[in-house]
Amino acid sequence: MAKPKEKNSALMEKIVSLCKRRGFIFQSSEIYGGINGFWDYGPYGAELKKNVKDYWWRCMTRHRDDIVGIDATIIMHPKVWEASGHTSTFSDPMADCRVTRKRFRADQIDPMDGTVYHYRGARDEESGKSSSEAFSVLLPEGKNPGSADKVAVQFYQGRGLDKPTPDLDRTEKVTGVTSFNPENGAQLTEPRAFNLMFKTFVGPVEDEKNTAYLRPETAQAIFTNFRNVQEVSRKKVPFGIAQIGKAFRNEINPRNFTFRSREFEQMEVEFFIKPDEVTGADPEKEPDSLDNPAPDWGWSQWHKYWVEQRMRWYESIGLDRSTLELYYQSKEDLAHYARATVDILYKFPFGTEELEGIAARGNYDLTQHQQFSGKPMDYFDDDARTRYVPHVIEPSAGVDRLVLALICNAYAEEEVTDEKGRTELRTILRFHPRVAPIKVGILPLLKNRPEIVQRAREVKEMLQPYMNVFYDETGAIGRRYRRQDEIGTPFCVTIDFDTIGDGEDPSTKDSVTLRDRDSMQQRRIPISELLPFLMQQIN
Repeated sequence: MAKPKEKNSALMEKIVSLCKRRGFIFQSSEIYGGINGFWDYGPYGAELKKNVKDYWWRCMTRHRDDIVGIDATIIMHPKVWEASGHTSTFSDPMADCRVTRKRFRADQIDPMDGTVYHYRGARDEESGKSSSEAFSVLLPEGKNPGSADKVAVQFYQGRGLDKPTPDLDRTEKVTGVTSFNPENGAQLTEPRAFNLMFKTFVGPVEDEKNTAYLRPETAQAIFTNFRNVQEVSRKKVPFGIAQIGKAFRNEINPRNFTFRSREFEQMEVEFFIKPDEVTGADPEKEPDSLDNPAPDWGWSQWHKYWVEQRMRWYESIGLDRSTLELYYQSKEDLAHYARATVDILYKFPFGTEELEGIAARGNYDLTQHQQFSGKPMDYFDDDARTRYVPHVIEPSAGVDRLVLALICNAYAEEEVTDEKGRTELRTILRFHPRVAPIKVGILPLLKNRPEIVQRAREVKEMLQPYMNVFYDETGAIGRRYRRQDEIGTPFCVTIDFDTIGDGEDPSTKDSVTLRDRDSMQQRRIPISELLPFLMQQIN
């Protein structure tokens, strides 16, 4: 998918820094130098991620009568991946820098313009050695031509020449080329296929017979369990099966923080529908309403329905439609089995990238597993009095990408003035209360007043069974507010002298100060009204 990228590297650096400083995301195995493409979620990141998954699960399974869930294994029979085509076609084009050996996905290199310096070889005058291996370097316009020679020297040193003098053959103006390393201009190797699945072995002997794979997607477990789930749940087509789980892809070039990782989590639904020939649906007909599915809907209508459902869901967790784009894949982009795919994209600081794909997959997957396993994957439709292999609409979202989008979307900076007239920069994460890691900060005004501390702990214990709260009694109250702002806590409750009846107004006893994160407005609220008010705001 080629899309223009408007990058904001400075903003992304601030977000990455905040994620580590406030315990959202850490580099995996950081004390050993880290491992590329793997990330750990800290206390607040784990809560944020869990809130996203729990809310998705509730919306997909608890709030609907036509979707049920499963939780399948990460390692499956290797025949599963043969049937799905992953062992033969699940690969990316890989190219290596001929100087540094750094690996790139050939289809993700941004097109470059400039002058290519073509060398026919090099010679080391001192040793008398020479190399006739051709090599090229791309320099952008305005760069010193000597830079090309320096890269060429590195290349020929790697060919056994200690002090090579490169032999320039010719120069060439080029536009839109992708065959050079964008970092140093060195020529890349020809792209070659690189299978993305992680291989492992089941049992004590490491041989081909015991080869297995860490699943690269969660979808195939749903397809292989289609008959089991349909029979035990007694669901009629149309119905769906949902799953949240880990997947693994040996990405050539993990990048953009957690966006493209080697270990990640997916939230997927395979929604099984009747073939158009059974419903008599016209694929060109627009649905009368996307709120109420009709019995005569075909794949096209169901596809539009799920695109709209997913957009509404993103809005419900704070991603406004203005931050999202719909990308309709062209026929050239589509997987060979897909009738249509719409990607939901988010405008990240590093560019507009995919959050979720909604694909009309036809009946390819069930048909493949029926063929390879020899087991029936068809369904007898009592209403239509016919048997068929159901077709599928697949909304598939990445949890880690969504968590990153929520953090990027929530991040804000603003100048505020304190009570002494001093201006400072306030950093905020404006999470929707539904997904915020901490819902309420409980802040006793003074930690050396036992009555205030006791009352604060009582408020904490009252709220804790219903929401995630954080108790903080250390530091000035303004500093504590800032800490809660930086982790995205939507509300803070301060227990003060008025709460315990030591204030000037006796009517404020048993009330607290409730502070709103976004507006910083404060109001008094009776403790007896606090829980219902917060529950309404959060849910």
